[in-house]
Amino acid sequence: MSTIEVFILALIQGLTEFLPISSSAHLILPSAVFGWEDQGLAFDVAVHVGTLFAVVLYFRKEVGNMAVAWFGTLKGERDNFDGKLAWWIIFATIPAGLFGLLGKDFIEEHLRSALVIAATTLLFGFLLGFADIKAKQNKSIENLGFKGAMLIGLAQAIALIPGTSRSGITMTIGLMLGLSRENAARFSFLLSIPAIAMAGSYLTLKLILEAGAVDWSAMGLGSVIAFVSAYACIHYFLIVVNKIGMMPFVVYRLVLGVGLLWFVVG
Repeated sequence: MSTIEVFILALIQGLTEFLPISSSAHLILPSAVFGWEDQGLAFDVAVHVGTLFAVVLYFRKEVGNMAVAWFGTLKGERDNFDGKLAWWIIFATIPAGLFGLLGKDFIEEHLRSALVIAATTLLFGFLLGFADIKAKQNKSIENLGFKGAMLIGLAQAIALIPGTSRSGITMTIGLMLGLSRENAARFSFLLSIPAIAMAGSYLTLKLILEAGAVDWSAMGLGSVIAFVSAYACIHYFLIVVNKIGMMPFVVYRLVLGVGLLWFVVG
């Protein structure tokens, strides 16, 4: 991979991992426009590591509190909300893990086409817009409850279908359940931590088993770029979504989806 390929692909991954606009929809664009080949497993591992470190570092206080409280629940402590939240996130991650384990071959073979990505980009863009307009948006994360957390976890499993957007669909369900825009985004970001960790671990295992040559300089550069762009993305997204809501991202998704359809049909 050339330096410019590493920079652009890592930047795309870092930005689209957390914006509700679908990373898979964007990652097919460079190959379609420039004819670039697949970046390979090693690069996928690198950008996953970068985005994982970004979200953990940004929410380091929340993650630290949840970790301490979670260990406390193992000792019988039950009154700490951070401990409950940690359990909610653990259980809400299970559907995505099971769906990924059981359905990854089907998804790889049948659902990675540009047509599927265009359709899901449009469909779930409309749903995000509907939720942003119609939902009450008055609940805190504390009021979400275990059932609400599991519904968002089920939505995260659906996001394994390319074009759906993991952050987009989890925020959509969060809004529909009454979470404020900021709280829907925060819960989505926290829920992404074990999901990204699982995906990164799976890719790392595949990389080890393949035992092929690794371009360490590309991996290092890709990881750093993904980290910086993802961290900045989280920070500014929370500011933007508080001030103007989800509609700019909805409009962007609709334009992107139409563009992809035009590309496929044309």
